[in-house]
Amino acid sequence: MSHNPMVTNGTGLSPVLQGEVNDAKKVKLDGGPNPPSRVVHIRSLPHEVAETDIVQLGMPFGKMTNVLVLKQKNQAFLEFQDESAAVNMVSYYSTNPAQVRLKPCYVQFSNHKELKTDASHSFQAALQAAQVVQGGPGGEDPQQNTILRVIVDNVGYPVTLDVLHQLFSRYGKVLKIITFTKNNTFQALIQFSDTISATTAKVSLDSQNIYNGCNTLKIDYSKLTNLNVKYNNDKSRDFTRPDLPSGDPTLDQAMQMGGMGGGMPMGGFGMGNPGAFGATATRMGMQMPQQAGSSVILVSNLDEEKVTPDALFTLFGVYGDVHRVKILFNKKDNALIQMADPHQAQLAITFLDKVRVWGKNIRVAQSRHAIVQMPKEGQPQDAGLTKDFVNSPLHRFKRPGSKNCQNIFPPSAVLHLSNIPPSVTEEQLETWFTDYGTVKGFKFFQKDRKMALIQMNAVDEAIHALIGMHNTQLGENSHLRVSFSKSTI
Repeated sequence: MSHNPMVTNGTGLSPVLQGEVNDAKKVKLDGGPNPPSRVVHIRSLPHEVAETDIVQLGMPFGKMTNVLVLKQKNQAFLEFQDESAAVNMVSYYSTNPAQVRLKPCYVQFSNHKELKTDASHSFQAALQAAQVVQGGPGGEDPQQNTILRVIVDNVGYPVTLDVLHQLFSRYGKVLKIITFTKNNTFQALIQFSDTISATTAKVSLDSQNIYNGCNTLKIDYSKLTNLNVKYNNDKSRDFTRPDLPSGDPTLDQAMQMGGMGGGMPMGGFGMGNPGAFGATATRMGMQMPQQAGSSVILVSNLDEEKVTPDALFTLFGVYGDVHRVKILFNKKDNALIQMADPHQAQLAITFLDKVRVWGKNIRVAQSRHAIVQMPKEGQPQDAGLTKDFVNSPLHRFKRPGSKNCQNIFPPSAVLHLSNIPPSVTEEQLETWFTDYGTVKGFKFFQKDRKMALIQMNAVDEAIHALIGMHNTQLGENSHLRVSFSKSTI
């Protein structure tokens, strides 16, 4: 903005707008929203934000007339031709939080009715750049659609349908997903409930990596107008039709074994056989990342009073086989967890980072440690904070290709119970689970009374119940198995 004749204080802002920037913090505190205006104020932006990013945020909503980015303040202003377009934008992002370069930001009305800056040249350049990204003239994409076609390049970690659902759901309601392999490349079709969600997801995620340095998303609009999903399984899902059959799993598995393709989404992140994935990738001439990452993860913001090695073993064991757990002696709200391989470590990060456990949102990230050291003989100060689980009989993924590899879901309020002895009643199970929260629903499987679904009032209650109830002895040879479910009761 340095060519702007209005620069008065190094920001390219008129004094009035400068006041608004200073007021932004107050707005955050008092929550008093401004009345509708055709100027939208966006804050908490990433440091590397560009005008094109802001224009892309506004493109789905209507014709824009000006943009102003204040990098040093991490804020921006976007002016629309009509107030109704601004109203739609603010309303949409109030329920679907906006993201710029994968960083959440806040969208609100400005207390100005217009942008008094002569930035037409800058705005036109940003608009043209955004249109190139969107792939259509004048911001109107000829193929704009609710269905996105997603190609995953440079695959370092296998991609599952659930990971895609978790990622794309941030931008709106995902109705259906179909995954497949074409030309030795993992692809997916993702159908949203509306075009704005699809456009926002495309703009936000295109060319981004799912994981650090690999799994790059290439996204464009599909020519299809509706996805026809016949089966709900690891390859395809219709989230509006939970009643669909799962198809023939043996046939699915056979198809997935041919080529890289589906074998990875279903086969479970190299579980049990970490070498197999590398071999597949090499055979396809794909570049494997030099370092697939560490098997050790760092978990922080834990409740010091409640955390134990066994509790972490049980929770993280849902996403892979936990070999060792070390709660840090001088900082007991932190723990190091060593998984069986880097893929399982990445799974745990994907599904458990920012999840609420014992009343706090835990953070899960890759550790720079390669292994978790056991305390040396005769070190008394460890006080049971480090535990080795390598030979535990409770690992869920010991057997390569075990069904558990296919049933990995994000934490949910509904838990899947199995291994229930015939003597145990619904009332007994509900009573036990009530120790961890409110039980909202329960049902035994019709065909197999050894299994049941139980619904807790909230996801964190289900997490506490899983930690507390998994592997509880219910009969002479029966230990209850608890996992997260994608089903509803």
